[in-house]
Amino acid sequence: MKSGRPVLITDAERSQDDQLRRRTHRYVFMMSLRAVCVIVFAVLVATRPPMMWLWLLLVGAAAVVLPWTAVLLANDRPPKEKYRHFHKGDHTGPPALPTQPTGDSAPHKTIDAEP
Repeated sequence: MKSGRPVLITDAERSQDDQLRRRTHRYVFMMSLRAVCVIVFAVLVATRPPMMWLWLLLVGAAAVVLPWTAVLLANDRPPKEKYRHFHKGDHTGPPALPTQPTGDSAPHKTIDAEP
C-alpha cells in the first residue's frame, strides 16, 4: 500500500533482486557447510578417532539442523522499516517521522518511481 509520500532514496529498501541474491548466497553457503559435515561424518566413521560417538553426534546434528535453518533463512525477508529500529524492551512505539527542515534550506530532493 502506497503511503502517498515520496521516499528519500537513502530510505529506500533494498531491491527484490538484491534481497533474493543475498538469501541465495546464504542458502548455498549453509548447504555447502552441510556437505562438509557429511564428508567429515564419513571420514570419522572410516578413521574411528577417540570419542567417535561425540564427534558423530555433533557433526550429525549439524547435518540435520543446517538444511532446516537454511530453508527458513532463505524464505525470510528483511524486517519492515517500522520494526527495524525497535530494541528488546523498548515499548515506546515506532520512531517519529523526520520533519522537513524549516528556514532557508531547500527541501530534500525525492525520487518516486511509482506513478
